[in-house]
Amino acid sequence: MYGTIFNLKVKPGHLEALLEIIGNNDTPAGGVAWFLLKPDDEQADLIGVAVFESKEAHLANANRPGQHEMFVKMMDHLLEKPSWTDGTYVLGEISR
Repeated sequence: MYGTIFNLKVKPGHLEALLEIIGNNDTPAGGVAWFLLKPDDEQADLIGVAVFESKEAHLANANRPGQHEMFVKMMDHLLEKPSWTDGTYVLGEISR
């Protein structure tokens, strides 16, 4: 599996609008799971994790027009561009 971990610095007062944008999207082709974490330290930042079946599925999602449109909408609610760390997941479990 392959994916990305990302940090979002949310503008004050924009969290709900950002969550609505992100939450109104379907899981992309090749997507396994995704999560957004709100750290307990009460900062506006969010940490996200996206898991894909393969690097190719991840890159296909990153390059599709709908993903770019969502990114542009998200940027209205962020202080800066997200930081991204892409890579291969070497250990983990998804229970159902």
